[in-house]
Amino acid sequence: MELNNLKPAAGSNKPCRRVGRGIGSGLGKTAGRGHKGQKSRTGGFHKVGFEGGQMPIQRRLPKRGFVSLTAGDTAEVLLSVIDKLPIDQIDILVLKQAGLISARAKTAKIVMTGTISRAVTLQGLTATKAARAAIEAAGGSFQD
Repeated sequence: MELNNLKPAAGSNKPCRRVGRGIGSGLGKTAGRGHKGQKSRTGGFHKVGFEGGQMPIQRRLPKRGFVSLTAGDTAEVLLSVIDKLPIDQIDILVLKQAGLISARAKTAKIVMTGTISRAVTLQGLTATKAARAAIEAAGGSFQD
């Protein structure tokens, strides 16, 4: 197989429909646009959501809630998972490589779920008050 011999599968590429090319094409005269009206004219379009001057539905309905654009930037990591990692120096890169947090996470926060029984050094990570106390009680430390 060579790049110059590649072709689409037989029947997968249909020829495009030629509109407005006579009665025999099946789409002659009005070219499938129907008779009269704004949509039949060239350049006849209106903006998305336009309802002929009636107040559009997206403006009639009440707006509710808030969607944070940065919500996915902070990942949560359980204390028990930190305990199982074989590494003593833990930072965000280690957590990403271990597959514990998503690649798009910018920060990570340790939450108090489970226990920790060994001393670990956490670099550039934050923790809840209880998780921080548990890590420091086990001999661990935080570095910024």
